[in-house]
Amino acid sequence: MVKGPAAGDFVKRWGCLLEELYEKVASAADEVRHLYDKNAMAAAGIRDDDDFRSMMFLDACFLVQYMVMEGGSDEIDESLRGFLSPNRIDILHDVLLLENQLPWKVVQTVMSFMSMSTIPKEFARNMRYCMLPDYFEREQFLQKHFAWDPSYNPPHLLGLLRYYVVGRSNDTKYDDPPKPKNVLFSMSAMELATIGIKLTANETMELIDMRLNLGGICAKLSLAPLTLDSDSASLLVSMAALELCTVESFSKAKGEDSAVCSYLTLLSMLMYREEDVHKLRERDILRGGLGLTNEEALRFFTSFQGMRFGPGYRRMMKQIQSYRERSWMKTKFIAFCNNHKKSIFKVVSGITLVATITGTSVGILAGLKSLKAAH
Repeated sequence: MVKGPAAGDFVKRWGCLLEELYEKVASAADEVRHLYDKNAMAAAGIRDDDDFRSMMFLDACFLVQYMVMEGGSDEIDESLRGFLSPNRIDILHDVLLLENQLPWKVVQTVMSFMSMSTIPKEFARNMRYCMLPDYFEREQFLQKHFAWDPSYNPPHLLGLLRYYVVGRSNDTKYDDPPKPKNVLFSMSAMELATIGIKLTANETMELIDMRLNLGGICAKLSLAPLTLDSDSASLLVSMAALELCTVESFSKAKGEDSAVCSYLTLLSMLMYREEDVHKLRERDILRGGLGLTNEEALRFFTSFQGMRFGPGYRRMMKQIQSYRERSWMKTKFIAFCNNHKKSIFKVVSGITLVATITGTSVGILAGLKSLKAAH
């Protein structure tokens, strides 16, 4: 059991009295006790308030120590780091699970005994860009885009991370598309290409930032890029679970309240075959070569098919169908070109060859005429 030593190291490192720390955490635990179902707690072996306080104390100390390590700080015992570091993937998965969330008030109580006030900021900062593969690129975006909001009071760690991964957006900045005759609910990446819609990675890296940019020969469907590995997969699944469990009606809620579900549903809609996954890698939506294989990525995203549609996803589908209906001549022309690429290439190559031969022949005749004129 590593939680006991984690709490002991916390007390020793920060020079606080165990009794004082426990008393403060117990007081915070009493305030949040009503959030927990008594029957569920009893089934987990939590029989009374003392058991609950002890659980909150040990779990909160362990979580803070883990956050310290993940934030890159040296303020942690080496033997404890020796356990946490090799098991970080499994620990991260556990601390992100919706059912394992600790009320933030309890976590804050533990952190109030530390001189380091930036622990949640550094942890959220690192997790915010766990989806980006390149260290230099990640640092560049951290410096440019990560803005800590000290006024935000999250319900728990998962809520904190979701706040910074999703981004904040006013729904009114998106223009409502003209109402299409028919509403699509799925179209693969390969099918989008056949009607002249290119996939592009957005620059904000925020999941809520999904849009269809018109103009030029092709429209561009822009969404956040993603490196899919065990960390980002755990984070995405847990954030989606949080939205599904806390938002009763997606249609009546703000777009950011279901942004993760909309993002995952859109990606699941784009991927039906491994060729679609490859297409998203080509377009820089799925990044990095050290994450999941195409087959694993396809299995991961198709598991979200059938999930509730968020307003962000519905808006994108309306925009795509509206574009398809209003630009039907262009989309048919692009589709024709895509379907007959080989034939068109042969014709163009033939025309080029004929033009080259004709040009050469004309040049030879002109040369002969000039020679004849000279004599």
